[in-house]
Amino acid sequence: MDVALYPADCSDTLASALTVAGFEPKPVEDLGDIDPTLAEHWGVLVVELGDEPLRRLRQITHLAEGSGVPILVAVERDQLALVENTDQIDDLIVGVPDPTELGVRIRRLLRHAADDEVLTYEDLVLDTRTYQATLAGRGIDLTYMEYELLRFFVANRGRVWTREQLLSKVWGYDYFGGSRTVDVHVRRLRAKLGEERAWITTVRSVGYRFG
Repeated sequence: MDVALYPADCSDTLASALTVAGFEPKPVEDLGDIDPTLAEHWGVLVVELGDEPLRRLRQITHLAEGSGVPILVAVERDQLALVENTDQIDDLIVGVPDPTELGVRIRRLLRHAADDEVLTYEDLVLDTRTYQATLAGRGIDLTYMEYELLRFFVANRGRVWTREQLLSKVWGYDYFGGSRTVDVHVRRLRAKLGEERAWITTVRSVGYRFG
């Protein structure tokens, strides 16, 4: 799921913090022109209030009511009173954003956004509300991190991910384990999915792709 960013020409500090946190946000040129239904595929919308806080808060309200997309705002301390009673804001970060904190907050919103989803791929079904996984209608026993890795793969299939990217996005920005952790979990997933379902492929010298 995409992380959208508004405005597209946000401050360098916010753009840098998002990059360091492991995200490649999709810039939004004009939030006022976005059809709320088109924003439903966004995982999280990050909005910097900047020097147009009231205008951007009105846009946030309109978008949130039509799409339900989780919204995180970057605010200055003197703007806190403006957002205190804005129900459409799901989280906020104050002042110069710390990449670690920003990453934790965005991933938390992404997880919560996925809580009501049922992800499917061929005969695999992942019910993210109950953390149950089934293959051809039969349950498979996965550890928490095996489930999280498989869920990430299914939600982001078709793209090649490096081991470092997987560590950042699945285990968390502040996880200090080595890339071997990813290899071990991929090997376990392949065994549990079965040889006939060669869905996780190794891309030599790069990483892994699902689907």
